[in-house]
Amino acid sequence: MGRRTQADRDAITVEIGYALISATLVAALTFGAIAGPKLMFTMPYAAERGLLFAGLAAAGIVFAVRVVTVLWRFSRAPGQPSQPGRTSPDS
Repeated sequence: MGRRTQADRDAITVEIGYALISATLVAALTFGAIAGPKLMFTMPYAAERGLLFAGLAAAGIVFAVRVVTVLWRFSRAPGQPSQPGRTSPDS
């Protein structure tokens, strides 16, 4: 693999930032959907702890899957077109 240009490094940095921010959002929504009823309803202590634990576990898994998926797609994506506004160099 050759040396990366500044544009390549910038693209990777932006994609990592996008992966982390979107994964955080999806994980927070997942946690809220699972553990949210704990705040809305009166439940036994064991049920509250179970929802909290399930929400944390699901949020962690969703976070990791989202980061890996976004970065995997980025690494497999074809390069940018050579001419702005065109879908391929042969257009």
